[in-house]
Amino acid sequence: MTAATTTVESGESSGRAFSPETLQAVLAPGEAPPRPSWFSASVTFGWRAMLKIKHVPEQLFDVTAFPIIMTLMFTYLFGGALAGSTTEYLQFLLPGIMVMSVVMTTMYTGVAVNTDIAKGVFDRFRTLPIWRPSAMIGYLLGDALRYTLASLVILGVGLVLGFRPEGGVVGVTAGMGVLVAFSFGFSWIWTMFGLLLRSEKSVMGISMMVLFPLTFLSNVFVDPSTMPGWLQAFVDVNPISHLVGAVRTLMEGGWDTTGMAWVVVSGVLFTVVFGTLTMRLYNRR
Repeated sequence: MTAATTTVESGESSGRAFSPETLQAVLAPGEAPPRPSWFSASVTFGWRAMLKIKHVPEQLFDVTAFPIIMTLMFTYLFGGALAGSTTEYLQFLLPGIMVMSVVMTTMYTGVAVNTDIAKGVFDRFRTLPIWRPSAMIGYLLGDALRYTLASLVILGVGLVLGFRPEGGVVGVTAGMGVLVAFSFGFSWIWTMFGLLLRSEKSVMGISMMVLFPLTFLSNVFVDPSTMPGWLQAFVDVNPISHLVGAVRTLMEGGWDTTGMAWVVVSGVLFTVVFGTLTMRLYNRR
């Protein structure tokens, strides 16, 4: 005779039978709370991502110290050789460095997803009565703050070094907005890899293998017209090149219709394609 059987029998013999009404009164003393909306759930998970930064502030190293190092290093390393003046080169370089730093930061979205899976946190998320994609969107909302912070840090360093955008506050704000919006869509690639790969080291390895060619083989550092023809062909279809061109033009006070069209289309495609793949992997885990 098992312990559970003994307990039940003792309960019945004492006249305390476990009726459905009794169990319901114990387990559900009041009405169930309403199910949160998709917006509320997504914002809550976004707030969770920001709280993680609060408790582990060293996570901001990649969006503070790293952009400063990149800006200073490439300005003074290439400025004199390519433009004859670090100040003149900075006018060309800074929008590109801003794009490069923020885009490379997007890989940490996949790392965070993979870490939560390894810790078992995702198992808890899947049992909650919430809109399924809200957990993934929360990661991206939290990282949008990181992208904005990285852009502001680079802009601040650039202004100290002598960067003077002709587009003024409006042009700079528009450029940063386009960059953050594109990065939101681009991050879905790494959420997919975060669910697909087994370790965070694998996620970082795959991310760097993709990001380095995309960022360095672009118009971030030099004008593509100085490159060999075969390399120009790749640069011309590289979405990062079009993003840099659009942000650079906005900060200069202009408007690049072709570049903006490329940015919008590629951002939407990244969201639709990799967002769909991410949710399929998430639902099948």
